[in-house]
Amino acid sequence: MPDDSLPELRASDADRERHAEILRVATGEGRLTPDELDERLDAVYASRTHAELERLIADVVAPDQAPQPVNTSKRIPVRRSEGGTNWLVSVMSGHDRKGRWLVGRNLKVVNVMGGSDIDLNDAELADDVVEMTVFSLMGGSDVRVPEGLNVECSEFAFMGGNGIELGEDRPDPGGPTLRLRIISIMGGTDVKRGRKLSRAERRRRKHLSHGH
Repeated sequence: MPDDSLPELRASDADRERHAEILRVATGEGRLTPDELDERLDAVYASRTHAELERLIADVVAPDQAPQPVNTSKRIPVRRSEGGTNWLVSVMSGHDRKGRWLVGRNLKVVNVMGGSDIDLNDAELADDVVEMTVFSLMGGSDVRVPEGLNVECSEFAFMGGNGIELGEDRPDPGGPTLRLRIISIMGGTDVKRGRKLSRAERRRRKHLSHGH
């Protein structure tokens, strides 16, 4: 007897990217480890149907939350507050700040013979304009800012160097603004837009760049 059931709906590239973003957010919330994220991203990009994609996010999305399309250029949320994180100090050690956190109005990041990774992609700002000063002595930071966040950046380096890759400074006129000041002595800080690519995503981009 012939099988008259409909074939499973095929996934598009946009579907894969949307589910990959859901997994990245889940990792920022601590629901997945970075290694688990890599494994699942490999599976996401290899998925052919919607059913395969849904299985990959089933245990990181609350049952009463249908996965919504994720707009990667959405505006960073502002939660006006006198609180939030205003100091991150690393002395002969390191800090890793990512996921959901509140960036204070005057965040000071101090690295002395140490370093810090600061990711603002899932963060909230304590005001429409926040200031962040990154001071590094024989150390440095890696700073990741969202694609749509306005960034006003000034930098100074002595016997060191900073790497600033922001593209357009004000991609969201009228939106929240980060005033970033970087001072590096025998060290350096790198600032880039977007999320840090996982191993799986780097492999995929390399694969695509070779025309396969």
